[in-house]
Amino acid sequence: MSRLRRSMLFVPGANAAMLSNTFIYKPDAIMFDLEDSVSLREKDTARMLVYRALQHPLYQDIETVVRVNPIDSRFGINDLNAVVRGGANVVRLPKTDTAHDVTLMASQIEEIERACGRAVGSTKLLAAIESAQGINNAVEIAHSSSRLIGIALGAEDYVRDLRTNRSPEGTELLFARCSILQAARAAGIMAFDTVYSDANNEAGFLREAEHIKQLGFDGKSLINPRQIDLLHNVYAPTQKEVDYAYAVIEAAEEAEQQGLGVVSLNGKMVDSPIIERARWTLQRAESGIKQ
Repeated sequence: MSRLRRSMLFVPGANAAMLSNTFIYKPDAIMFDLEDSVSLREKDTARMLVYRALQHPLYQDIETVVRVNPIDSRFGINDLNAVVRGGANVVRLPKTDTAHDVTLMASQIEEIERACGRAVGSTKLLAAIESAQGINNAVEIAHSSSRLIGIALGAEDYVRDLRTNRSPEGTELLFARCSILQAARAAGIMAFDTVYSDANNEAGFLREAEHIKQLGFDGKSLINPRQIDLLHNVYAPTQKEVDYAYAVIEAAEEAEQQGLGVVSLNGKMVDSPIIERARWTLQRAESGIKQ
């Protein structure tokens, strides 16, 4: 089963105070940002701060993602060197327009891994799609590298590319969301939704979270710690779903013990996708209890 990545909390790389204690909020992943949230004059300082944060003992028990600057920018290679050597679990590639963007980043990461003695392939990738061109190429992007854990929507640049604005209903994002989700599922990787930028609009956030969960997204990027529990509650299975999942697993185990090739529950056949979904439901339920 895939790792739970419901919540990815953005942390500005130049904010030393936030870097020092964000682990206390317990999102599924922490996403240090070296790109849009960092001014040009703070880029070098932010890189150094994130490098040090990655080695903090209390960040070792949570997945760390770093959004670097584009590889063709004057900051990209330096960012990549620092975060791979620092031990980031995942590098988020911004503004991914083509599969070549991913393969170029992957090759650069491999060079750094070899140079610093890190296991080749241990640094994963997350590709953020933020343009009409990227949406058109989503399938190729999703299949472009074995390092990819998923693809994500970056809505602010995308709607600007479409020459429109974000609406409360998100109508302008529906095609992009569906395209990313379909591409991710076809490639067997995860799909992540964009941030909800109005941190004070709890009702609006919950509506959007329910929407992207129903579409099938694995999780969402967040900009405020208050959104973590809200999102986890949206993704938490109901007691009815948990009870059914336990019944499915029990029926599957009983059939296996009896050497039966067919699993049935309440007179209905239970196939492998239903069993896998039951396991995933229980994993989400257990995670919710632990938090």
